[in-house]
Amino acid sequence: MPIDPLSDVLSLFKPRTYVAGGLDLGGDWAVQFEAHTGIKCYAVVAGGGWLSVEGEEEPVRLDTGDCVLLPNGRRFLIAKDLAFAPIPFGMLRCEDWLGGIARVNAGGETVLLAGHFAFSGAHADLLLGAMPPVIRLRDDSDKAGLHWALARMRQELTEPQPGSTLVAEHLAHLILVQALRIYLAQGVGRHVGWLFALADPHMAAAIGAIHAAPGTRWTLPVLAKKAGMSRSKFAEKFKATTGRSPIDYLAQWRMLLACDRLATRNEPVSVIAASLGYESESAFSTAFKRVVGCSPRRYSARLGD
Repeated sequence: MPIDPLSDVLSLFKPRTYVAGGLDLGGDWAVQFEAHTGIKCYAVVAGGGWLSVEGEEEPVRLDTGDCVLLPNGRRFLIAKDLAFAPIPFGMLRCEDWLGGIARVNAGGETVLLAGHFAFSGAHADLLLGAMPPVIRLRDDSDKAGLHWALARMRQELTEPQPGSTLVAEHLAHLILVQALRIYLAQGVGRHVGWLFALADPHMAAAIGAIHAAPGTRWTLPVLAKKAGMSRSKFAEKFKATTGRSPIDYLAQWRMLLACDRLATRNEPVSVIAASLGYESESAFSTAFKRVVGCSPRRYSARLGD
């Protein structure tokens, strides 16, 4: 089976928390949300309103059936009218919650399903940081899939049955993969990032080779051959698509693997260094510090703090 780089990356960015719920809104409603980590998503089941994300000039109109993803963690406001005074989400009272749904002004007008996914893998911001602040789902089949997954996750979390924890975890992965597929499909040719390289068969071949054998002493000519391109054309297209050189991508992927192994396995640094293609522990430590910002030993020590 061929290597799937997206699955490789997502295996490192493991969902740490996955919360599903919703809002049942009525009257002159407006709800303010603070900055968050990971991805938030909303599906409008009934009614509609406006979404205003901090730093974005234009608000987004949401109507019944619409779905949006918010991957960059910025503060945002959802409101019937943006001129209304907002209620901070954290100030909603316990008695306003029913079955994972928070009611505002007794509800009955607009209903949103919501999901929030944070990640425990090292440097998840490398994946999410390249994404735009708002991703709007436009395809009806994409919307239907997200509606179903959010509703099912809310049911599993609010009405636990045997195996509910595992089901919710798998649903979190499903929603994340679907979100990234949609982002990829909508952004090819318009955005720069490693994710978009996967849509190009030449770039994907080189990235797949790196992921299949990260310890290989890859060089630019060898990777260009894997891509079926000349060295100069490959280097130019790789950087234009991903925003970095092939060798920089290789170094970053190796360090993400190293971070994961330092966090999850009791392996000596020398063993990790050799398996990732470094001739010495010193050379590996230098590369690790350049990418991660600290030495491997310091990184391990922080994990134990």
